[in-house]
Amino acid sequence: MKRYLLGAALLVSTIAIAGKTEREFQKNELTPAVTKAQDAYKKACGCALKININASLKDVEDMRQARNTSNNISENVAGYCTDDASKKAMCAMKTLDITKGPESKFTFAGSKGTVVTDGQSYVSFDMMTREIDK
Repeated sequence: MKRYLLGAALLVSTIAIAGKTEREFQKNELTPAVTKAQDAYKKACGCALKININASLKDVEDMRQARNTSNNISENVAGYCTDDASKKAMCAMKTLDITKGPESKFTFAGSKGTVVTDGQSYVSFDMMTREIDK
């Protein structure tokens, strides 16, 4: 019985440590990157973009790719939204969902963009603009 309780206590403490790491990464890196991307998008394109992080992004590697996508938006949106046609095209996207899947890709339908990360690579802003501009 003691072995069982000790094993259970070790398992719970390992889960708690991993959970803290993910919470800290989300708080210190992911959430600020998403906020910065939303602000840069609004400033450059003149419209709001709501970025949603799906619960399927559970570990730091997955969240790191969402952060990388957000950072890439922040770094590149101002260079893209330089004319009315580009702003109009980008303002067609009202929400951007970032989720985990088997391969990294971007899809756009209606007013919703979906970034899928495989946990190893991220979707760049250039990949998004190519799809939206179709």
